[in-house]
Amino acid sequence: MQKPLAAKAGLTIAFFGLLAAAMVTLPAFSDAAEPMLAAPPAKTTTFQRPQHHQAAVVHNRGSFLALGIGKSIVVDLPRDAKDVLIANPAIANAVIRSARRAYLIGVKAGQTNIVFFDGDGQQIAAYEIEVALDAVGVRAAIQRLAPTAQVRVDAINDSIVLSGSVGSAAEAQQIFDTAARMVGDANKVVNGLTIRDREQVMIRVTVAEVQRNILKQLGVDLNGSNVNIGSAVVNFNNTNPFSAQNQVLSPSAITPSLSLPNGGTVSATLRAMEQAGILRTLAEPNLTAISGESAKFLAGGEFPIPAGQSCDPATGQCQIQIQFKQFGIGLEFTPVVLSEGKISLRVATEVSELSSEGAVRFSQITIPALRVRRANSTVELPSGGSLVLAGLLQEQTKQNINGLPGLMNLPVLGALFKSRDYQTGQTELMIMVTPYVVRHNAPQALARPDDGFANPSDQSAVLLGRLNRIYGVPGVNEPKRLKGDYGFILD
Repeated sequence: MQKPLAAKAGLTIAFFGLLAAAMVTLPAFSDAAEPMLAAPPAKTTTFQRPQHHQAAVVHNRGSFLALGIGKSIVVDLPRDAKDVLIANPAIANAVIRSARRAYLIGVKAGQTNIVFFDGDGQQIAAYEIEVALDAVGVRAAIQRLAPTAQVRVDAINDSIVLSGSVGSAAEAQQIFDTAARMVGDANKVVNGLTIRDREQVMIRVTVAEVQRNILKQLGVDLNGSNVNIGSAVVNFNNTNPFSAQNQVLSPSAITPSLSLPNGGTVSATLRAMEQAGILRTLAEPNLTAISGESAKFLAGGEFPIPAGQSCDPATGQCQIQIQFKQFGIGLEFTPVVLSEGKISLRVATEVSELSSEGAVRFSQITIPALRVRRANSTVELPSGGSLVLAGLLQEQTKQNINGLPGLMNLPVLGALFKSRDYQTGQTELMIMVTPYVVRHNAPQALARPDDGFANPSDQSAVLLGRLNRIYGVPGVNEPKRLKGDYGFILD
């Protein structure tokens, strides 16, 4: 009986020994064990709980953040931060409220970077920051203003870039003005908007001018030779110029001669001329241009004018440089389609002609002057509406009297000692402009002025005097026949 009891006693002692060993190794399993229970583990003990360390989370070194001026963003760090490096605090700043949370604030437009370090000097996170104008407000305003427009708003430094497509030029201008007001400066808004369907505008212009001129010249020149007055012999010559035109209209003259009883001869040159003229100028150009672009028209020509001279220093020979100046009927217009059927039109017209008045005359060269009538206007018209620039009237009257002082003032005989040069001119110019929003047309729906023209045969031209063989051929798109006389009528 004693042996089993002894065995049980041995097991009991062994159990309490193992329990004591387990209690000694408890600190290896719990980090929260009391210090007084902690004891150095036995060197032979290998049964320990493995340590679990938290893995470090490092953000990409090239992380990009876009900030608006005066805007902020919250950044949560994976572990406690000890140091913060800001390359340029004047562009962006960081406010640290806790070890793992930072507030990044945009100060002014520019680029910089921010790096966070832990207590061991290891990098936690790095951000490349670009601070620019906040485009959110501009984008929201444009969306409310033009919901159908496909506009993209980007901020680059202190500027706003508009890109995309809109329906009309008026919508593009309205979007640009809105962005400029929100930014505060139109120079900081880059307009890259395009119009989806660029309208084409055809302008039909009628330029009509009627000019009437009347010139009158009346003068007498007296010439006396060997006229005896008492005991004296007198020769005299009285020539009265026409200073209004600086020239005589015609060399025709009546030259009567009278022989005096006392000897001598008196001859007179009588010039009486009158000129009346009328001038009619007409041009009807039709031009087509894309909305926002300009188109020009000129029906006239160019005349040469000297523009200095160039000399060869070796030979000493000089050559006159020539420039050409345009004259005639000119037209320039710029249409802008504001909305459906509404056109903003800028029209500039000019009617010029060569004139001897104001001409520059050299020894062998005469440079003519130009008489110019111009009209500029900017209006808004519907498609098919007309603008008339009328009332462009000009009337000019010029009269000069030249003669021998004293004698020219005599009541009746004074006409023999003077000349009268009279000039009057009246001009009226009218310009009528009609714009149309046009679409493309098929070539077969158009007709040319020479459709159906054919040269005559030699027999028809010589014997019958025909200038063309036929006027039309089958298959040509002929317009509706007009009734009555029409076309070019020759009297």
